[in-house]
Amino acid sequence: MNTILVTGGAGFIGSNFVRHTLERGKIKIINLDKLTYAGNLESMADVMDSPDHIFVQGSIGDRNLVKQLLCEYCPNAVVNLAAESHVDRSIDGPADFIHTNIVGTFELLEAARAYWSQLNGAEKESFRFLHVSTDEVYGSLGPEGYFTEESPYAPNSPYSASKASSDHLVRAYHHTYGLPVLTTNCSNNYGPYQFPEKLIPLMILNALDNKPLPVYGDGQNVRDWLYVEDHCRALLTVLDKGQPGEVYNIGGNNEKTNLDVVHTLCDLLDEVLPRKDGNSYRKLIKFVKDRPGHDRRYAIDASKIKRELSWMPVETFETGLHKTVQWYLNNQEWWRRVLDGSYRGERLGLGNKLSFQGGK
Repeated sequence: MNTILVTGGAGFIGSNFVRHTLERGKIKIINLDKLTYAGNLESMADVMDSPDHIFVQGSIGDRNLVKQLLCEYCPNAVVNLAAESHVDRSIDGPADFIHTNIVGTFELLEAARAYWSQLNGAEKESFRFLHVSTDEVYGSLGPEGYFTEESPYAPNSPYSASKASSDHLVRAYHHTYGLPVLTTNCSNNYGPYQFPEKLIPLMILNALDNKPLPVYGDGQNVRDWLYVEDHCRALLTVLDKGQPGEVYNIGGNNEKTNLDVVHTLCDLLDEVLPRKDGNSYRKLIKFVKDRPGHDRRYAIDASKIKRELSWMPVETFETGLHKTVQWYLNNQEWWRRVLDGSYRGERLGLGNKLSFQGGK
Protein backbone atom coordinates (compact mmCIF):
# COMPACT_ATOMS: atom_id res chain seq x y z
CA MET A 1 0.00 0.00 0.00
CA ASN A 2 1.28 3.46 -0.92
CA THR A 3 1.28 6.11 1.81
CA ILE A 4 0.96 9.86 1.26
CA LEU A 5 1.50 12.63 3.80
CA VAL A 6 -1.03 15.32 2.88
CA THR A 7 -0.66 18.72 4.53
CA GLY A 8 -3.69 21.00 4.77
CA GLY A 9 -6.00 18.03 4.27
CA ALA A 10 -8.90 19.51 6.25
CA GLY A 11 -9.21 22.54 3.97
CA PHE A 12 -11.27 22.94 0.81
CA ILE A 13 -8.96 21.42 -1.81
CA GLY A 14 -7.27 19.22 0.78
CA SER A 15 -10.43 17.50 2.00
CA ASN A 16 -11.55 16.87 -1.58
CA PHE A 17 -8.10 15.50 -2.45
CA VAL A 18 -8.06 13.17 0.56
CA ARG A 19 -11.53 11.87 -0.25
CA HIS A 20 -10.78 11.43 -3.95
CA THR A 21 -7.47 9.68 -3.26
CA LEU A 22 -8.96 7.25 -0.74
CA GLU A 23 -11.62 6.31 -3.29
CA ARG A 24 -8.85 4.98 -5.52
CA GLY A 25 -8.06 2.34 -2.92
CA LYS A 26 -4.74 0.83 -1.79
CA ILE A 27 -3.54 4.20 -0.46
CA LYS A 28 -3.08 5.33 3.13
CA ILE A 29 -3.35 9.05 3.90
CA ILE A 30 -1.62 10.77 6.79
CA ASN A 31 -3.50 14.05 7.03
CA LEU A 32 -1.66 16.89 8.80
CA ASP A 33 -3.66 20.07 9.34
CA LYS A 34 -3.25 22.92 11.82
CA LEU A 35 -7.03 23.52 11.85
CA THR A 36 -6.91 27.26 11.40
CA TYR A 37 -10.25 28.95 10.61
CA ALA A 38 -10.39 27.35 7.13
CA GLY A 39 -9.65 23.83 8.36
CA ASN A 40 -12.84 21.95 9.14
CA LEU A 41 -13.01 18.38 10.43
CA GLU A 42 -16.68 18.31 9.47
CA SER A 43 -15.49 18.35 5.86
CA MET A 44 -13.78 15.02 6.62
CA ALA A 45 -16.65 13.36 8.48
CA ASP A 46 -17.16 10.59 5.94
CA VAL A 47 -13.50 9.47 6.03
CA MET A 48 -12.48 10.12 9.64
CA ASP A 49 -13.21 6.51 10.59
CA SER A 50 -11.48 4.99 7.58
CA PRO A 51 -8.57 2.70 8.55
CA ASP A 52 -6.65 4.23 5.63
CA HIS A 53 -6.96 7.80 6.93
CA ILE A 54 -5.01 9.09 9.93
CA PHE A 55 -5.61 12.69 10.99
CA VAL A 56 -2.96 14.62 12.93
CA GLN A 57 -3.49 18.18 14.13
CA GLY A 58 -0.31 20.17 13.69
CA SER A 59 1.62 22.69 11.63
CA ILE A 60 3.94 22.23 8.67
CA GLY A 61 6.15 24.70 10.52
CA ASP A 62 6.72 22.11 13.27
CA ARG A 63 9.72 20.34 11.74
CA ASN A 64 10.05 17.84 14.57
CA LEU A 65 6.43 16.76 14.22
CA VAL A 66 6.77 16.37 10.45
CA LYS A 67 9.98 14.35 10.92
CA GLN A 68 8.20 12.12 13.41
CA LEU A 69 5.34 11.47 10.98
CA LEU A 70 7.72 10.75 8.12
CA CYS A 71 9.74 8.29 10.20
CA GLU A 72 6.67 6.58 11.68
CA TYR A 73 4.60 6.16 8.50
CA CYS A 74 7.30 6.09 5.78
CA PRO A 75 5.26 7.80 3.04
CA ASN A 76 6.05 7.50 -0.65
CA ALA A 77 5.06 11.13 -1.21
CA VAL A 78 4.34 14.46 0.45
CA VAL A 79 1.54 16.59 -1.03
CA ASN A 80 1.73 20.13 0.31
CA LEU A 81 -1.71 21.77 0.29
CA ALA A 82 -1.24 23.72 3.53
CA ALA A 83 -1.43 27.45 2.90
CA GLU A 84 -3.02 30.70 3.91
CA SER A 85 -4.93 31.50 0.72
CA HIS A 86 -7.38 34.40 1.07
CA VAL A 87 -6.17 37.57 -0.67
CA ASP A 88 -8.27 39.99 1.39
CA ARG A 89 -6.92 38.51 4.61
CA SER A 90 -3.35 38.83 3.29
CA ILE A 91 -3.94 42.53 2.67
CA ASP A 92 -5.29 43.05 6.19
CA GLY A 93 -2.68 40.86 7.92
CA PRO A 94 0.24 39.58 5.83
CA ALA A 95 2.26 38.11 8.73
CA ASP A 96 0.38 34.79 8.83
CA PHE A 97 0.94 34.36 5.10
CA ILE A 98 4.68 34.89 5.41
CA HIS A 99 4.90 32.52 8.36
CA THR A 100 2.82 29.68 6.90
CA ASN A 101 3.47 29.89 3.18
CA ILE A 102 7.19 30.70 3.27
CA VAL A 103 8.61 29.62 6.64
CA GLY A 104 6.22 26.67 6.88
CA THR A 105 7.17 25.43 3.41
CA PHE A 106 10.85 25.76 4.32
CA GLU A 107 10.41 23.66 7.47
CA LEU A 108 8.45 21.05 5.51
CA LEU A 109 11.13 20.92 2.83
CA GLU A 110 13.88 20.48 5.43
CA ALA A 111 12.02 17.60 7.08
CA ALA A 112 11.30 15.97 3.72
CA ARG A 113 14.92 16.36 2.59
CA ALA A 114 16.24 14.70 5.75
CA TYR A 115 13.77 11.83 5.34
CA TRP A 116 14.45 11.36 1.61
CA SER A 117 18.21 11.45 2.12
CA GLN A 118 18.15 8.36 4.30
CA LEU A 119 15.98 6.31 1.92
CA ASN A 120 17.65 3.62 -0.15
CA GLY A 121 17.28 2.25 -3.65
CA ALA A 122 13.80 2.11 -5.15
CA GLU A 123 12.22 3.96 -2.18
CA LYS A 124 14.48 6.95 -2.75
CA GLU A 125 13.92 6.83 -6.50
CA SER A 126 10.12 6.75 -6.24
CA PHE A 127 9.66 9.41 -3.52
CA ARG A 128 7.93 12.65 -4.60
CA PHE A 129 7.29 16.05 -3.00
CA LEU A 130 4.30 17.72 -4.68
CA HIS A 131 3.88 21.42 -3.96
CA VAL A 132 0.45 22.86 -4.84
CA SER A 133 0.53 26.53 -5.81
CA THR A 134 -1.54 29.13 -7.67
CA ASP A 135 -1.68 31.00 -10.97
CA GLU A 136 -1.63 34.25 -8.98
CA VAL A 137 2.17 34.06 -8.70
CA TYR A 138 2.30 35.17 -12.35
CA GLY A 139 0.57 38.48 -11.67
CA SER A 140 -2.04 40.09 -13.91
CA LEU A 141 -2.67 39.46 -17.62
CA GLY A 142 -3.91 41.90 -20.19
CA PRO A 143 -6.83 41.02 -22.47
CA GLU A 144 -4.63 38.67 -24.55
CA GLY A 145 -2.41 35.70 -23.81
CA TYR A 146 -2.15 32.99 -21.16
CA PHE A 147 0.07 32.00 -18.28
CA THR A 148 2.46 29.18 -19.17
CA GLU A 149 5.01 27.37 -17.03
CA GLU A 150 7.62 29.80 -18.41
CA SER A 151 5.72 32.97 -17.49
CA PRO A 152 7.76 35.29 -15.24
CA TYR A 153 6.63 35.66 -11.65
CA ALA A 154 5.06 39.03 -10.85
CA PRO A 155 2.92 38.62 -7.69
CA ASN A 156 0.80 41.60 -6.68
CA SER A 157 -0.59 40.70 -3.24
CA PRO A 158 1.04 39.50 -0.01
CA TYR A 159 -0.70 36.16 -0.60
CA SER A 160 0.63 35.65 -4.12
CA ALA A 161 4.08 36.93 -3.11
CA SER A 162 4.24 34.38 -0.29
CA LYS A 163 3.21 31.58 -2.66
CA ALA A 164 5.78 32.73 -5.22
CA SER A 165 8.44 32.59 -2.51
CA SER A 166 7.44 29.06 -1.57
CA ASP A 167 7.56 28.01 -5.25
CA HIS A 168 11.12 29.32 -5.50
CA LEU A 169 12.14 27.43 -2.37
CA VAL A 170 10.74 24.19 -3.76
CA ARG A 171 12.58 24.71 -7.04
CA ALA A 172 15.82 25.47 -5.21
CA TYR A 173 15.60 22.28 -3.13
CA HIS A 174 15.45 20.27 -6.35
CA HIS A 175 18.34 22.03 -8.05
CA THR A 176 20.53 22.26 -4.95
CA TYR A 177 19.81 19.02 -3.13
CA GLY A 178 18.18 16.83 -5.79
CA LEU A 179 14.91 16.51 -3.86
CA PRO A 180 12.39 15.07 -6.37
CA VAL A 181 9.85 17.88 -6.33
CA LEU A 182 6.84 18.65 -8.51
CA THR A 183 5.03 22.00 -8.58
CA THR A 184 1.52 22.73 -9.83
CA ASN A 185 0.00 26.16 -10.38
CA CYS A 186 -3.78 26.00 -10.56
CA SER A 187 -6.52 28.42 -11.52
CA ASN A 188 -9.52 29.32 -9.34
CA ASN A 189 -11.08 26.26 -7.72
CA TYR A 190 -14.74 25.85 -6.82
CA GLY A 191 -16.93 23.00 -5.61
CA PRO A 192 -18.11 21.22 -2.43
CA TYR A 193 -16.76 22.18 1.01
CA GLN A 194 -15.38 25.56 -0.08
CA PHE A 195 -15.12 28.11 2.72
CA PRO A 196 -17.90 30.72 2.40
CA GLU A 197 -15.57 33.71 2.09
CA LYS A 198 -14.82 32.72 -1.53
CA LEU A 199 -16.80 34.11 -4.48
CA ILE A 200 -19.02 31.22 -5.55
CA PRO A 201 -20.11 29.91 -2.13
CA LEU A 202 -20.47 33.48 -0.82
CA MET A 203 -22.85 34.34 -3.63
CA ILE A 204 -24.83 31.11 -3.25
CA LEU A 205 -25.27 31.51 0.50
CA ASN A 206 -26.03 35.24 0.37
CA ALA A 207 -28.64 34.57 -2.30
CA LEU A 208 -30.26 31.82 -0.24
CA ASP A 209 -30.47 34.23 2.72
CA ASN A 210 -31.77 37.08 0.50
CA LYS A 211 -28.67 39.20 1.19
CA PRO A 212 -26.86 41.52 -1.27
CA LEU A 213 -24.45 39.91 -3.73
CA PRO A 214 -21.37 42.18 -3.52
CA VAL A 215 -19.32 42.45 -6.71
CA TYR A 216 -15.98 44.26 -6.65
CA GLY A 217 -15.47 47.24 -8.96
CA ASP A 218 -17.07 46.82 -12.39
CA GLY A 219 -17.18 43.02 -12.13
CA GLN A 220 -15.00 42.59 -15.22
CA ASN A 221 -12.04 40.91 -13.54
CA VAL A 222 -11.47 37.61 -15.36
CA ARG A 223 -10.58 34.24 -13.82
CA ASP A 224 -10.26 30.71 -15.15
CA TRP A 225 -12.47 28.34 -13.13
CA LEU A 226 -11.49 24.76 -12.23
CA TYR A 227 -13.85 22.29 -10.58
CA VAL A 228 -12.10 20.94 -7.49
CA GLU A 229 -12.52 17.25 -8.39
CA ASP A 230 -10.85 17.91 -11.74
CA HIS A 231 -8.01 19.52 -9.81
CA CYS A 232 -7.71 16.46 -7.56
CA ARG A 233 -7.52 14.20 -10.60
CA ALA A 234 -4.79 16.42 -12.02
CA LEU A 235 -2.76 16.30 -8.80
CA LEU A 236 -2.85 12.51 -8.74
CA THR A 237 -1.86 12.45 -12.41
CA VAL A 238 1.14 14.70 -11.70
CA LEU A 239 2.06 12.55 -8.70
CA ASP A 240 1.87 9.38 -10.80
CA LYS A 241 3.41 10.57 -14.07
CA GLY A 242 5.11 13.94 -13.53
CA GLN A 243 8.84 14.41 -13.99
CA PRO A 244 10.78 15.63 -10.92
CA GLY A 245 11.75 19.27 -11.16
CA GLU A 246 8.90 20.10 -13.56
CA VAL A 247 6.07 22.61 -13.17
CA TYR A 248 2.56 21.88 -14.44
CA ASN A 249 -0.16 24.49 -14.87
CA ILE A 250 -3.68 23.21 -14.17
CA GLY A 251 -6.64 25.10 -15.60
CA GLY A 252 -10.31 24.51 -16.27
CA ASN A 253 -10.54 26.19 -19.70
CA ASN A 254 -13.34 28.33 -18.28
CA GLU A 255 -12.50 32.05 -18.47
CA LYS A 256 -15.29 34.11 -16.93
CA THR A 257 -15.64 37.64 -15.61
CA ASN A 258 -16.73 37.82 -12.00
CA LEU A 259 -20.00 39.39 -13.12
CA ASP A 260 -20.59 36.53 -15.58
CA VAL A 261 -20.06 34.04 -12.75
CA VAL A 262 -22.58 35.84 -10.53
CA HIS A 263 -25.10 36.14 -13.37
CA THR A 264 -24.79 32.42 -14.16
CA LEU A 265 -25.27 31.56 -10.49
CA CYS A 266 -28.34 33.78 -10.24
CA ASP A 267 -29.89 32.26 -13.35
CA LEU A 268 -29.24 28.75 -12.06
CA LEU A 269 -30.79 29.55 -8.69
CA ASP A 270 -33.77 31.17 -10.47
CA GLU A 271 -34.27 27.81 -12.12
CA VAL A 272 -33.78 25.42 -9.21
CA LEU A 273 -35.02 27.57 -6.29
CA PRO A 274 -37.02 30.64 -7.43
CA ARG A 275 -37.37 33.57 -5.03
CA LYS A 276 -40.70 33.85 -3.27
CA ASP A 277 -41.22 37.43 -4.49
CA GLY A 278 -40.84 36.33 -8.12
CA ASN A 279 -37.78 38.52 -8.76
CA SER A 280 -34.52 37.19 -10.17
CA TYR A 281 -31.58 36.76 -7.81
CA ARG A 282 -29.83 39.24 -10.12
CA LYS A 283 -31.77 41.96 -8.30
CA LEU A 284 -29.54 41.30 -5.27
CA ILE A 285 -26.30 42.22 -7.10
CA LYS A 286 -24.54 45.22 -5.56
CA PHE A 287 -21.34 46.75 -6.92
CA VAL A 288 -18.87 47.70 -4.18
CA LYS A 289 -15.51 49.46 -3.96
CA ASP A 290 -12.73 47.45 -5.55
CA ARG A 291 -10.04 46.00 -3.33
CA PRO A 292 -6.41 47.21 -3.46
CA GLY A 293 -4.23 45.64 -6.14
CA HIS A 294 -7.04 43.59 -7.70
CA ASP A 295 -5.48 41.71 -10.65
CA ARG A 296 -7.51 42.18 -13.82
CA ARG A 297 -7.18 38.81 -15.53
CA TYR A 298 -5.77 35.33 -14.99
CA ALA A 299 -5.84 32.67 -17.69
CA ILE A 300 -4.04 29.32 -17.71
CA ASP A 301 -2.45 27.52 -20.64
CA ALA A 302 -2.77 23.89 -19.50
CA SER A 303 -1.45 22.37 -22.73
CA LYS A 304 1.68 20.94 -21.07
CA ILE A 305 -0.18 18.69 -18.63
CA LYS A 306 -2.52 17.64 -21.44
CA ARG A 307 0.33 16.92 -23.84
CA GLU A 308 2.76 15.22 -21.46
CA LEU A 309 0.48 13.58 -18.86
CA SER A 310 -2.81 13.18 -20.79
CA TRP A 311 -4.92 15.11 -18.28
CA MET A 312 -7.93 17.24 -19.20
CA PRO A 313 -10.77 18.61 -17.07
CA VAL A 314 -13.95 16.54 -17.14
CA GLU A 315 -16.37 19.24 -16.00
CA THR A 316 -17.47 22.28 -17.96
CA PHE A 317 -18.19 25.40 -15.94
CA GLU A 318 -21.92 24.77 -16.34
CA THR A 319 -21.82 21.14 -15.15
CA GLY A 320 -19.44 21.92 -12.29
CA LEU A 321 -21.47 24.91 -11.15
CA HIS A 322 -24.69 22.90 -11.20
CA LYS A 323 -23.07 20.23 -9.00
CA THR A 324 -21.74 22.93 -6.68
CA VAL A 325 -25.08 24.69 -6.25
CA GLN A 326 -26.83 21.39 -5.62
CA TRP A 327 -24.23 20.44 -3.00
CA TYR A 328 -24.76 23.68 -1.06
CA LEU A 329 -28.52 23.25 -1.26
CA ASN A 330 -28.21 19.70 0.07
CA ASN A 331 -25.67 20.48 2.82
CA GLN A 332 -27.08 23.50 4.60
CA GLU A 333 -26.10 22.19 8.04
CA TRP A 334 -22.43 22.17 7.00
CA TRP A 335 -22.28 25.74 5.75
CA ARG A 336 -24.55 27.22 8.41
CA ARG A 337 -22.23 25.79 11.07
CA VAL A 338 -19.35 27.49 9.27
CA LEU A 339 -21.19 30.80 9.05
CA ASP A 340 -22.11 30.88 12.73
CA GLY A 341 -18.73 29.54 13.82
CA SER A 342 -20.14 26.55 15.67
CA TYR A 343 -17.88 24.22 13.67
CA ARG A 344 -15.02 25.56 15.79
CA GLY A 345 -16.81 27.01 18.78
CA GLU A 346 -16.86 30.69 17.84
CA ARG A 347 -18.74 33.11 15.64
CA LEU A 348 -17.03 34.33 12.47
CA GLY A 349 -19.66 36.67 11.03
CA LEU A 350 -18.80 36.00 7.39
CA GLY A 351 -21.98 37.33 5.81
CA ASN A 352 -20.29 40.37 4.26
CA LYS A 353 -16.83 38.94 3.60
CA LEU A 354 -15.66 39.43 0.03
CA SER A 355 -13.35 37.37 -2.14
CA PHE A 356 -12.83 36.69 -5.78
CA GLN A 357 -9.89 34.33 -5.44
CA GLY A 358 -11.14 30.84 -6.15
CA GLY A 359 -10.07 29.01 -3.02
CA LYS A 360 -6.60 27.73 -3.53
